[in-house]
Amino acid sequence: MNNQQTKPDLIVICGPTGIGKTSAGIEAAEYFNGEIIGADSMQVYRYMDIGTAKPTAGEQARIHHHMIDVADPDEPFDAARFNKMASLCIDKLAGEGKVPFLVGGTGLYIKALVHGLFEGAPADEQIRAKLKKEADEQGAGKLFKRLQACDPETAVKLHINDTYRITRALEIYEITGKTAAELYRAHAFSDEPYKVLKIGLHMDRVDLYERINQRVDIMIDEGLLDEVKRLIEMGYSAELKSMQSIGYKHMADFIAGKYSWDQSVDLMKRDTRRYAKRQFTWFRADKEMNWVGMNQIGEIKKRVERFLK
Repeated sequence: MNNQQTKPDLIVICGPTGIGKTSAGIEAAEYFNGEIIGADSMQVYRYMDIGTAKPTAGEQARIHHHMIDVADPDEPFDAARFNKMASLCIDKLAGEGKVPFLVGGTGLYIKALVHGLFEGAPADEQIRAKLKKEADEQGAGKLFKRLQACDPETAVKLHINDTYRITRALEIYEITGKTAAELYRAHAFSDEPYKVLKIGLHMDRVDLYERINQRVDIMIDEGLLDEVKRLIEMGYSAELKSMQSIGYKHMADFIAGKYSWDQSVDLMKRDTRRYAKRQFTWFRADKEMNWVGMNQIGEIKKRVERFLK
């Protein structure tokens, strides 16, 4: 592994949806001659602006944003693709003497970039087909018992009916002779190419939920329904992964007559609050996180300054 001093600096500003990551990131990036790399699994898509709370044209004019509008809504996009593209952005910024700020709320994308992706082992279609046949004929329970015998550490984390993960763990064991748990420990997300400062924004949960409710109302007022109608008219199916995301799914369901208007808006608010709760849970599990109040931009600048020195 490279010495810490040779690694590019990377500042992460993350937190749940609606907490003000964009504005904090812009303030900090302006102050430290930086640029922003978006870490949002939905802002990568073109034509999806209102429902993803994409930075406005004015905000993007203040600070150059990367990883926004880089894929069409029907293109496959995952953490591996994000990792590859965002890494190139960081290398470019480091070469220009600028500080990269990774700003967003998609925890998996942030983890993939900062720590690398755990691949386990390459797929073996023959072994996979054999295991799938066994699962179909004998049931997932039989495979689960086999996994308990050869890899109890992984088995204890899985549900007995989680056929996909059970067969993948058995596939890894048959290919490598090692358990998925062993390989995970060996990797331990140890491929860390950057010197990283992680800043998590927090606020009282009740206040955040109220802020989320207001944000949904603003999205509606800004024309979220019309945005979804345009996407459908452009030929993007409501069944696409991107169109099944929060906000887009709810508007598409309303258009399809599945729910009334009030029901659709209420469900969008509820699902956004639940998503924020899951994000908090994800980021709070990260022991490297430095928590700062959402409005404490001065404290953010102090921590970044100390880190860069």
